[in-house]
Formats: sequence, structure tokens, C-alpha cells
Amino acid sequence: MRNSRRGAVDPFIVMDVMEAARQAEAEGRHIIHMEVGQPGTAAPAGARQVLAEEMQKDALGYTVALGIPELRARIAQLYGEWYNVDLDPARVIVTPGSSGAFLLAFTALFDAGDRVAIGAPGYPSYRQILKALSLEPVDLPTSNANRLQPVPDDFADMDVQGLMVASPANPTGTMLNKGAMQALVDACAAKGASFISDEIYHGIEYEAKAVTALEITQDCYVINSFSKYFSMTGWRVGWMVVPEDHVRQVERLAQNMFICAPHASQVAALAAMDCHEELEANMAVYRANRQLMIDGLPRAGFDRFAPPDGAFYFYVDVSQYTNDSGAFAREILEEAGVAVTPGLDFDPVRGAGTLRFSYARSKADIAEGLERLARFMKARGHI
Repeated sequence: MRNSRRGAVDPFIVMDVMEAARQAEAEGRHIIHMEVGQPGTAAPAGARQVLAEEMQKDALGYTVALGIPELRARIAQLYGEWYNVDLDPARVIVTPGSSGAFLLAFTALFDAGDRVAIGAPGYPSYRQILKALSLEPVDLPTSNANRLQPVPDDFADMDVQGLMVASPANPTGTMLNKGAMQALVDACAAKGASFISDEIYHGIEYEAKAVTALEITQDCYVINSFSKYFSMTGWRVGWMVVPEDHVRQVERLAQNMFICAPHASQVAALAAMDCHEELEANMAVYRANRQLMIDGLPRAGFDRFAPPDGAFYFYVDVSQYTNDSGAFAREILEEAGVAVTPGLDFDPVRGAGTLRFSYARSKADIAEGLERLARFMKARGHI
């Protein structure tokens, strides 16, 4: 049976690393996970308790495609609490994770053959989902001077129908301030290009609050998720905010593609939004882990990085040690028992000289991982 050309996408390398780490653990090894962008904590206890109670009362069948009305209203309320943005709940669409939102957004906004600009380094699945939808991803090689975020000059002379940005970004953790976001919104408007803002790491910030695109314009798509700040990766529930006149089109797509986001996950997500004490306790761990990394990575020989503004990653230049980050990551896993992600996942051109380290696990894990990395690098004569 033939395969489609649309299905010929690259693997999501971090998932391959995760599987290699799982196999090592199955062989009895203790692996420190610094590869996957996943909180080490469960969904908030309050959310799990509410769901357990609801499961005794409700069959939890299909919901309407746009999501449980109470959840949509609570998400809209969040924009008032976090950003002082007055958001109509009718513009909120609950999705099967941010991945479902990407599919809906790209399908609603673009036709086959359209070109969509994305920053490099950037989240690899943007590129692969675009390819699978017969769209053309256009990598923008971002610069250290701009903290690896796109700027209007990066695509000024390009014919593109859209721009996807992320702030805080994966893999760098860098953020766009209001002026930088405004400049990108204006550049897209001048081109008649759609502007999509991936905000799934909002809430995980350290020295300044992240800016939502909705503070600047209503003519955009904003994508978010319960996976990161709310610690609900496996529950597969996210959301997006779209212009009022786009709601019905996205609703029709959602009805046919997904029917709805998982009902149980929506119930838990609604309750999670009010579990402030537990969520802030998670943030205290991320802050402590970030400082451990700032102090510990240079001692282990990994000193070419910018401390992240948000999220829970360090994106490190290791070009002085290797021109094959995939092989280097495999060696670190095999010899040090630490799983890290090669930069090729995020930047197909320059990623051969970079690694991403996640610090989303417990403080004990991060401390142990840094010690193992230091021993590995010392044995190789790098420190």
C-alpha cells in the first residue's frame, strides 16, 4: 500500500531519546530525565479529587466541540487575572492539547502550499505538522543578538502567509517583550499574514510576566495548554483564542476532526485553574532548579547559554565539543545516565552544535543530573 508524501515527516527526536531512556531503565539503569519538557509533578491534587467525584455522577460522554462552557468562561477569566484583558468566552476553544490547537489553527488559516514562518531554533512539531498539512514551513535563523527570537527583518523580504511565535520559547526559554511582540504583529499586518502566538509556557516565568498577543491585537490566534504550568501533559487538553469571526469555522473543523477534547480532562482542567497553592509550589521548584542549572552547568563545562526568562529549559551551545549533537546526547545517556535532547530537534541547520537541558523534574534529580554531567565531562578532559 502506498504512503502519502505528507506523511514523510521527520521524527520528534526528543520522543526517540525518551524511548532510549525508557529502554535503559527497563535494563535496570537509573536515568536522570533532562530531555523531555514535562513537569515531574502530577495534575493538581484538587483537580484529581474533583474528577474522581464527578466520575461517580456522570458518564463523561461527548461535550460540545468548543468545550465545556464553564471551562471556556474560566479560561476567559484567566486573561483578566493575568493580563487585564477582557476576553469574551465565546472566542475560547478547548482543544485536545496544544497539538490539536496547532492542527485546527493551521487548517483554519492556511491553504495547501502556503508558507508559514517559524523561528529556528523552535518547537519541531510546528515544522512537521505544517508539512503534513501540505504547507511549507519557512525557518527563520534567529540570532543571539535577538535572544533567538524572530524580528521583522528576519522575514521582511519573504513571501509568507503566516508567522508562528512562541514566548516563552522552546527550547530557549526566551520571551518577547511588548515592543518586540508589537513589531511582529505590525509586520504581519503589513503583509496580510496571519499571526499565531504559542503561549503554552505562560505562568512559568521568573523575572517578568510574559506578554500575551491579546494585549496587542485581537486579530490573532493564541494557543495555550494545561500541560506545563498546570502540570497536565498526559491529559491532552489545551485551548486557543481566535477572532470572533473565526469561531464558527474552527468549530466546524473541531467537530469533524476531534468531536471534542476529552471530557474527563476538561473537568480536571477547570478544577486545576483554582489550585493556586499547589501550582505555585511547583513554580518554587522550577525557580530553585533554574538556579541549580545556572550554577551547575558551567561547572560541568556547559557555559554557553543565556538563562531562560520562562519555561524550564537551557539551550546550550556545545559546538566546542561536538559537531554531532545526536551522537553527543547518546554518549551522555550511555555513559552518564542522563537523557538530554540534541539541538537538531529544534534547528535542522545549526542544531548539530547545541543541546537542550530540561529542569522540570525534582530538585534532587536536577542536582544528581548535574553531578553526573560534571563527572562525564571531567572524564573526557573537558573540565
